[in-house]
Amino acid sequence: MTKDTAFLNTKSKAKNTYDAIIVGSGISGGWAAKELCEKGLKVLLLERGGNVVHPDYPTATKAPWELPHRNRLTEEDKKQHFVQSRHYSFREDNKHFYMNDLANPYTEAKRFDWVRGDVVGGRSLLWARACYRWSDLDFEANLQDGHGVDWPIRYKDIAPWYDYAEKFTGISGQAEGIPHLPDGIFQPAFEMNAVEKHFKQKIESAYADRKVIMGRTANLTKPVKGRGLCMARDLCHRGCPYGAYFSTNASTMPAAYATGNLTVRPHSLVNRVLYDEQTQRANGVEVIDTETKHAEEYYARIIFLNASTVATAAILLNSVSSRFPNGLGNGSDQVGRNLMDHHKGLSAAAHVDGFEDRYYYGRRPVSILIPRFRNVLKKDAGFLRGYNYGASASRQQQQHEHGIGAGLKEAFSEPGGWKINLWAFGECLPYAENRITLNHDKKDPWGRPMVVIDCEFKENEKAMHEEMGAQAAEMLETAGFSGITIRNEISFPGNANHEMGIARMGRDPKTSVLNAFNQMHEVPNVFITDGSCMTSGSCVNPSLTYMALTARACDYAVSEMKKLNI
Repeated sequence: MTKDTAFLNTKSKAKNTYDAIIVGSGISGGWAAKELCEKGLKVLLLERGGNVVHPDYPTATKAPWELPHRNRLTEEDKKQHFVQSRHYSFREDNKHFYMNDLANPYTEAKRFDWVRGDVVGGRSLLWARACYRWSDLDFEANLQDGHGVDWPIRYKDIAPWYDYAEKFTGISGQAEGIPHLPDGIFQPAFEMNAVEKHFKQKIESAYADRKVIMGRTANLTKPVKGRGLCMARDLCHRGCPYGAYFSTNASTMPAAYATGNLTVRPHSLVNRVLYDEQTQRANGVEVIDTETKHAEEYYARIIFLNASTVATAAILLNSVSSRFPNGLGNGSDQVGRNLMDHHKGLSAAAHVDGFEDRYYYGRRPVSILIPRFRNVLKKDAGFLRGYNYGASASRQQQQHEHGIGAGLKEAFSEPGGWKINLWAFGECLPYAENRITLNHDKKDPWGRPMVVIDCEFKENEKAMHEEMGAQAAEMLETAGFSGITIRNEISFPGNANHEMGIARMGRDPKTSVLNAFNQMHEVPNVFITDGSCMTSGSCVNPSLTYMALTARACDYAVSEMKKLNI
């Protein structure tokens, strides 16, 4: 032992050393834990939020009158969660899952609704569960219209991994034969109600290019190992004690724990990735304990960053070294750039006459879908890319003139007329100037440089959004509905919860951060499989693609480890 190493605590370092470290326990982080643990690696899963153990969700079975404010937010809730409360999903019955914005600030150079979970499981406990495969219409989009860089993969590369993810996750839906919305391995679909079936018939008869299909969702209609059926309570946002929807807590984490290879450390805010200049590899991470503010280092042979797009960008940009003065693996200057989200904000509604003798049972956890029909076979719109609609029909409360008492109760015992609602999601192009940076002159409560988000929707998204409203009105009128109302204010980035980009995949290390296997071009033992990796945004929900990409990257990473390449 030399004089320089005499005082090193080698036992402490050994205790903090694992085969793999995963940062973030949301959808992609949970999948990485399952895959790496099942392949025999000793895995440390780091999560900045507090622990949540399935099936112990505190409000999952509470009646409305058991909530102190009947599921409404107090002024104090809105003050502490001034960003989270911008989103429809933040309510009294699940506010304990979300980030306290006062305690965890960031700078909005332009408004960006950074909706964040603050628990083990992350937004896998809070997502809307829509699961759709991407197609080559998506993977070839950048190449075809020249925006962004070309994806280094195509549908054929990821299709087997979609199969793999769907079998484990359990996706209800049905085959439709739509080339740009590929079919998958489905459990039985939920059923449309009478008005939705009527709407489907009217739209498909009137438009040769449009279909109305049952949505595809990660809610079980058949049980899978350790998880029960969806009860159609529509209380998914509280956490499901039946495990009937896919979450890290109910699905991937139990599978990882079953191997005996998983260690989970909550309250662990990752500050930076540690980089070894001699080996030119990452060798660990620095963690700040959010309860004690004590810093500690953990070490591993491979690292998966799955902290969610904005947080992953912050970690990369803060991981500076002699080789990477602008952030880990950022020789391309693409880390933090190309931030995308879906744009939404349409609310289209109409009254539906008739069908008073028809009803439905339960509160189905998924809507119907009108898949993308613009710019599919040819460019047929005044904008690039496309959008899709969600929709649902329901019975309304009976109109009444009774103020209180028995008359009011009797009026509420009979349903009112039918109403149908449409909303939409549109694709955002990748723009280099939509980006995340760090302000080193201003620190957050943890002593880290403040995250700055500068992102906006531009003319292409605004033109698309305008057509969303016009086409929704036209389709409701075509279906013969009355009392049509359209509200069509475009959302702010972040509010769709589908933030993507900032460490995009690509073929050229000069213009991208990751290769075809989600591996950093410049730091080959670091993988990124959360939304950061996405090269374009599509218009369908990205979560199933995150799952498939993660499983594929894990398989590749372990193979490379065995070959001693990393």
